[in-house]
Amino acid sequence: MDYKELIGIRRSIRYFDPERPVEREKVQKILEAMRIASCAVNAQWNHAIVVNRADIPPEILEELKMPVAALVQELAPVHIYCYLDPTVIQRFKGSRLKELVDAGALNPTHGWSHKFVDEFVYPQVLEPLSHSPIYPIFAAFDCGGAGTQGLLMAFELGLGACWTAFNTDAAKKLLGVPDEWIPLYCMNVGYSLESREAGGQRPRPDFAELYHEGRYGNPFRRDPTVVKELENDKVLTAPAPLPGRKEEIRKIARKLGLPD
Repeated sequence: MDYKELIGIRRSIRYFDPERPVEREKVQKILEAMRIASCAVNAQWNHAIVVNRADIPPEILEELKMPVAALVQELAPVHIYCYLDPTVIQRFKGSRLKELVDAGALNPTHGWSHKFVDEFVYPQVLEPLSHSPIYPIFAAFDCGGAGTQGLLMAFELGLGACWTAFNTDAAKKLLGVPDEWIPLYCMNVGYSLESREAGGQRPRPDFAELYHEGRYGNPFRRDPTVVKELENDKVLTAPAPLPGRKEEIRKIARKLGLPD
């Protein structure tokens, strides 16, 4: 699928076929997309644990559920639990940056060398950063980028997906993750029971409310010609709710034995 169309058709899918398994190779491709995502200082804070819903003991699955996402978690055949490992910087002490130097990604033209990493970047930047209160926020931004690449790969492969929170205590009991790991979100993955459009593109705040130019309070001017081009490229699609959406949901509800 063309990238522009891919980001235009992506939706948070909340109705999965609970009986249709996801092929293992597709799950691997999601993880491969996450692994190659850009990450500051090549730290790769993001970790993920894949669990088939059918392998989760029923009592643990009930504990994992959050009130606003319980049905999504119950329907999705695959759960990918994402975590942030904050110990990375102190464990690797700049060695992953040196890998970028050796690979020609960080070069002497920009001042990079093994000596620069050892004598300046690690002791004066990275090590202090690892003790800063903003450190988890900084690292979580990169984990989100990795997760988004995995999410888009799921849709490229014909799957649906949705991020949800989860009960972190129940997850720790199930997954045995290290105490230091910070829980992020769970990517619920499966084959969608919803139509490709899933009711239309979701409502979002006004463009001028979100984006500024030069300084805060000066909205970035939105060019109608660009908007039209993006509509033609299927990045911007028909807004929700599309005609027939309520009937679509009623049909899915009846299929799954849910109240409609």
